[in-house]
Amino acid sequence: MSVRDSTGALQRLYAANTPDAFWRVLTQPPVSSAEWADAVRAASSILPLAAGEDAGTGDVVATALSEALFGPSRWSLGKAKRLYYQVKPFLPRSLSILLRHRYRRRQEMRFPLGWPIEDRYVRFQFACVAHILRQRKIDCGIHVNFWPDGQRFAFVLTHDVEDAAGAAFVPRLAELEERLGFRSSFNFVPERYPVDLALLSALRQRGFEVGVHGLRHDGRLFFSQRAFARRAEKINQHLHTWEAAGFRAPYTHRNPEWMQALDIEYDLSFFDTDPYEPMPGGAMSIWPFLLGSFVELPYTLVQDHTLMVILGARAPGAWLNKVDFVERWRGMALVNAHPDYLREPQRLAIYEAFLHAIKEKDNYWHALPREVGRWWRRRAQFTPQWRDGQWDLSALPSATLARISA
Repeated sequence: MSVRDSTGALQRLYAANTPDAFWRVLTQPPVSSAEWADAVRAASSILPLAAGEDAGTGDVVATALSEALFGPSRWSLGKAKRLYYQVKPFLPRSLSILLRHRYRRRQEMRFPLGWPIEDRYVRFQFACVAHILRQRKIDCGIHVNFWPDGQRFAFVLTHDVEDAAGAAFVPRLAELEERLGFRSSFNFVPERYPVDLALLSALRQRGFEVGVHGLRHDGRLFFSQRAFARRAEKINQHLHTWEAAGFRAPYTHRNPEWMQALDIEYDLSFFDTDPYEPMPGGAMSIWPFLLGSFVELPYTLVQDHTLMVILGARAPGAWLNKVDFVERWRGMALVNAHPDYLREPQRLAIYEAFLHAIKEKDNYWHALPREVGRWWRRRAQFTPQWRDGQWDLSALPSATLARISA
């Protein structure tokens, strides 16, 4: 496949994320594709150059979401990182953390996005709809609210269970969340440690969700497309056995084209902005987006290991500040915390303080990843009907109208 063909295939994976599908603006006559194209051209300068320079092609959103700013090798592991994952099982954990600390400054200096907040894609989307309203000489418009029942933002808890010690801690972590009125998803590694199917069943019965976290968690899942395809067959088997709908790749290694082989409703391997991951990058979106056959739910809050170990945080302030940003722009606050790390009492106390602070809010939709993925897909495909002088939203249960200003 030529570079051009590969680029075209990649663009098609993101093609459903049009501004029209994102906003679901309700006006008569409906906003035309030409109007949206004009709005995208007007707003594209807000985005980083690599994401906005092809405004005339209509692929601006796809280019932004596909992390094009990070170049053609953004989803590839270089020789040094491949070697690292080959020797990592033999390295003391203290040495791995030391290497992460030393690499941290280099990652920060080279990172072209804002962190922990990158607001350009957010401002781009709101500038697009504001342009539409101004061109129609409308001060205020209405659209289908991003979240059910008029809630301001979505709040999603996810956990990657990396080793046997983390798996043993899952019941205690689930009990803590349950006591505070929360539910989460737990993503287990099928072939790294024994997975207790009775535990998975009990979690589902209590309202939690179970997902798959790679296959062996050895950093080699994306070494080649052929190797990925072989492992994907096994991953799919575990997805079916566990009645799982979602997946997150270990170390957030990712390749959206290869991942179409996974039989999943949603994926959790991308993020809005993160300089610290082995494949640094960011889709810049604080909302879900459609990615080929599945819905992508990017994590938008810094991972617990980065927050507590690499950055040395002793309080949940960074998480809460990002939630405030997400709340302001009506996005999705999705966090990935590991039972493996939260076994340490001080870290668990930070996580518990975070949950207590969120519990004080009353304007969010707390949902499991599967629920968020299904809602976002239905909303993107939903076409309201104008009947008897008003918009009929009955085909999308829990949908409400929201106002947006020019």
